[in-house]
Amino acid sequence: MRSRWVLVVSAVVLALIGGGLYVAIQRGIGPLPDPKRCLAEANGYTVSMSTAQAENASIIAAVAAQRGLPARAISIAIATAYQESKLENLNGGDRDSLGLFQQRPSQGWGTPKQIQDPFYAANAFYDALVKIDGYQSMEITKAAQLVQRSAFPDAYADHEKDGRTIASDMAGYSQAGFTCTTDSADLAAQKITGSGLTPRAEAVRADMLKAFGQLSLGGFAPGGVESGHMNGSAHYTGRAVDAFFRPISTENTRRGWVLAHYLVANAERLHIEHVIFDAKIWTAGSLSQQGWRTYAPKLSSDQSAATKAILLHRDHVHVDVG
Repeated sequence: MRSRWVLVVSAVVLALIGGGLYVAIQRGIGPLPDPKRCLAEANGYTVSMSTAQAENASIIAAVAAQRGLPARAISIAIATAYQESKLENLNGGDRDSLGLFQQRPSQGWGTPKQIQDPFYAANAFYDALVKIDGYQSMEITKAAQLVQRSAFPDAYADHEKDGRTIASDMAGYSQAGFTCTTDSADLAAQKITGSGLTPRAEAVRADMLKAFGQLSLGGFAPGGVESGHMNGSAHYTGRAVDAFFRPISTENTRRGWVLAHYLVANAERLHIEHVIFDAKIWTAGSLSQQGWRTYAPKLSSDQSAATKAILLHRDHVHVDVG
């Protein structure tokens, strides 16, 4: 009889330990790694998101950047998507509503397949938004309602602060304000392809061009590169791409941060290991818990200001993959 009680008690203890361990892992308590999540921070306010939500928010921002729209448009779009779908690409909703913005095929937003493409959905939203005179200075609630024609227009205000915070980061105004906690891309090495990039690096290059349109890219060449970078650089193994924002200026730095934050938001999906820009570095794996860190390569006093700017990545975003 006693042995049965011992077994029961032991089972209960193990269950409690297991449950506590699960909670600790999910919450990132103690020495265990933080759970996968993304944080947007601006003006002392922080928004926590899943990686899926962050990816969708980054697409909404990238589409706006490609169209040359202001940060206010991003705020309106993200606040709207927060209210409509919690920034999730839903496959259903009220009646025939679908996707990030719960757009309805029956109301002319597009086919179901189109609406569930976040790039298409964001473009469709902005197509409607830019037709609204004065949306740039309009209350988010009012602008969102004029686009969506929601039955609950006041609900958009509930997500206005979150939308502004995410938009500030994603639009490049809060520099190094957006970060994600991810696993390290512990993957088998790949050979360089004809483009001079590995397949994973080529996927990042193609993704950047899809999201942002025309970009000035470099750091790779057919057959690979053998000089022009620091010792041990991922460029020499075809795992890195540089996106240039020249000349160095306030506006180009802002544009660079739009891309840098986009890459971090999509690091898990694209197997990204490092993103470097403007003397800051983000690294996947355990270091991702620290967010953006100071990037401090060895500089010598005889180097020119232009050389130091290049080494500090002030004029280009560096991204490399596992």
